[in-house]
Amino acid sequence: MNLNKYCVAAIAASFSSSAFAFTPTTTSSRKFGVSHKTTSLQSHSNKNNENMFNEAKSALTSAALAGLLWVSPMAATVGLNNDVVGNNNNMLLENIRTSVVSDAKEMASASGSRVNKDADSLLRYGLPINNKEVRELQAKVEGIVYDIGSKRKTAALDGVKAVKSILKGKTSKIVAGCNDSKLCQSYIDQMTEQLDPLTESLQSSLNSLNGSEQERSALDKAYKSQIKLADFVGKIEEQMIPPGYQTPVPSDYDDLPQLKGRAVVEFVVEKPDNGPFDIDGTNYDKAIMKMVIDGYTAPVTGGNFVDLVEKGFYTNMQIQRSDGFVVQTGKPNGKAEGYTEGKASKSVGAGPNGERQIPLEIFAKGDKGPFYETTIEDEGRGGEATVLPFSSFGAMGWARDEYDANSGSSQFFWLLFDSDLTPAGKNVLDGRYPCFGYVVEGADFLRDVKEGDIIKTAKVTSGLDLLQQPK
Repeated sequence: MNLNKYCVAAIAASFSSSAFAFTPTTTSSRKFGVSHKTTSLQSHSNKNNENMFNEAKSALTSAALAGLLWVSPMAATVGLNNDVVGNNNNMLLENIRTSVVSDAKEMASASGSRVNKDADSLLRYGLPINNKEVRELQAKVEGIVYDIGSKRKTAALDGVKAVKSILKGKTSKIVAGCNDSKLCQSYIDQMTEQLDPLTESLQSSLNSLNGSEQERSALDKAYKSQIKLADFVGKIEEQMIPPGYQTPVPSDYDDLPQLKGRAVVEFVVEKPDNGPFDIDGTNYDKAIMKMVIDGYTAPVTGGNFVDLVEKGFYTNMQIQRSDGFVVQTGKPNGKAEGYTEGKASKSVGAGPNGERQIPLEIFAKGDKGPFYETTIEDEGRGGEATVLPFSSFGAMGWARDEYDANSGSSQFFWLLFDSDLTPAGKNVLDGRYPCFGYVVEGADFLRDVKEGDIIKTAKVTSGLDLLQQPK
């Protein structure tokens, strides 16, 4: 592909700050690209010409990079002038919105120096709660595992002290926010019991020789203690969800399945020749993946997925795409691009082959509920964070035709996230495709899931009672 000098200049000018990444579409088209409709520019007609120029340049950059990726992922890095990148980066950054947006990107899309790639953490942050004390506790507890992983042992010990301080001084405010205060108090008591063993393990690692077996053993024990602490934080936060809470959804979509909470789905994937899955040199005869589907953030998308799982739609279906960026499936045999046995929604309509389609569903951080049938850029809010970002390996997204927001039906993808290829908050997925869940166990299997592998079983293991069928 030959790009004219203006395209190349646009790429070079914003390579380090513009939004770009591989864009999943339905598997029949297999396109790379981004949607950039004129409405996103028209909605900014009251802005000055410089802002409009830079938005157009950002869209041009994304489109040009998408074209390059279609030829080869490596082609996008050829011939870029680092001096040009550096000279123009500050000007582009000046057009980012207010500090509120920056804060949202830091917390949800993790666009700061420490990228949050922990699916469990992202799910905790996605809960519909409002208690600053427990969020402070969560941040301190989760910071410990980062320090353990990077062998910042003294910092990890400081983190334990901070957790102790919060539990000592703010327990009453945390417990007061729970639906069952006694249950939350028991969780806090169990957290407190974990702190001394965690401190001892960290201190032992600090006193051991760097790289020794003693150090590794001590850090392993510390990690296990920290995981228990984080699990208790999650249980406390779940107790803070208002009783009967349901994410608001327009009545237009009452004729589609909706998930009124969270569900857990398990997939078992096998090789067609019964070969092994090779994960870091260890062979497994099957890939078992546990996924949390979030109906708080994506009630229509999550409901559609859980409904199809329960109907057996994905059982014995092949993996249809595995290219290093995503693993994707969901297209049935035949001409149809998606599920055709369900009744189409009156508001969205059926696909060209009778597919039951669902609206594009985006939940931006700070909103009271999702907006529908449009991207975050078309809403004039480009750069804002979504509640669940595509920043974790195994993040689940709903595939659709690139230029039709409401063309999603049954195809979905797992994102093979890499912070060097798709920086969180700087890709074309957040706000353009709904992230409706994460793989929380067995995500490493996605590294060796290939086209032609078979989903032997797909089942809902919990939360099926939260699935609301069409009215």
